[in-house]
Amino acid sequence: MQMINSWLRGAVALVFFVNSIGALADYRDHPNASVLIERVAAKGVDRAWLEAALAEASKQDSILKAISRPAEKSKPWSEYQDIFLTDRRTKEGLNFWRENRQALDRVSAETGVPAEIIVAIIGVETYYGRITGGYRVIDALTTLAFDYPRRSPFFTKELEVFLTLAYESGLPLTEMKGSYAGAMGLGQFMPSSYTAYAKDFEGDGVIDIWRNPNDAVMSVANYFVAHGWRPGGEVIAAADFSGDAVIFEAGLKPKKTLSELAELGLNARVAATPTALGTPIEFEGKQGDEYWIGLHNFYVITRYNHSAMYAMAVYQLSQSLRAQML
Repeated sequence: MQMINSWLRGAVALVFFVNSIGALADYRDHPNASVLIERVAAKGVDRAWLEAALAEASKQDSILKAISRPAEKSKPWSEYQDIFLTDRRTKEGLNFWRENRQALDRVSAETGVPAEIIVAIIGVETYYGRITGGYRVIDALTTLAFDYPRRSPFFTKELEVFLTLAYESGLPLTEMKGSYAGAMGLGQFMPSSYTAYAKDFEGDGVIDIWRNPNDAVMSVANYFVAHGWRPGGEVIAAADFSGDAVIFEAGLKPKKTLSELAELGLNARVAATPTALGTPIEFEGKQGDEYWIGLHNFYVITRYNHSAMYAMAVYQLSQSLRAQML
């Protein structure tokens, strides 16, 4: 499938202007660069093009600082929720929903992913496309691949995918911007997620998750479908707790039935299928500790970002949006 943005149709080559004076890093000379070039060139990417791409990339210390201290993840739920669960984010989400209702209705009907969940993901990720990131993706991925040892294998793979994608499809390598981690577009897809899950809404052969909300909406929904979203399934249940707090170390994936969790002192406040699988969740809320049972679809949301607080923000924002669209 051709994956060229409409604003780059007709481009047949990328020209790199490398200014050696004041360059923060020339990644062609990095000890790991030659290995990466060999692997990507083996996929049919021109070697000279790869060398020029790495020469263009610049190390960004601000990226290393940002990824070492992601501000929102260090906050308790009582503060984290204030970032995303605001009247303004809900209001702008309703505007986004209304402006893109035709696409959202169609995608939701085809995939079973509720429109409010799709809108909430885009709202949490990029404020409905308003804040998509100011770092060049090539800088973010090379900086993290070559100068962030703790997660170098992950970002090296993402860099390889990005270089291959840019070369094969004509994406504007030096112009594409995203988050400090290299996530792109309205839904903040990493390059591997773009190649695996991005979808073409109009059927015109162009997948533009940067400027086309229709493609972004369909791509987010497809990500959820691929990770097992169950249409009509519940997401999370409030619970009361009277057991040993050690159960909250269980992780994000549901592994125990609700009846087993009840035996451990965690009881859902609403009627639920005893054999359904859930995972115990504890949040430090504004009024004290909050107890929840994350169900299968809650786990699917965490595949987008492996954080219970993130999934809860998406879910609660989605419920606020749904209530006000009725």
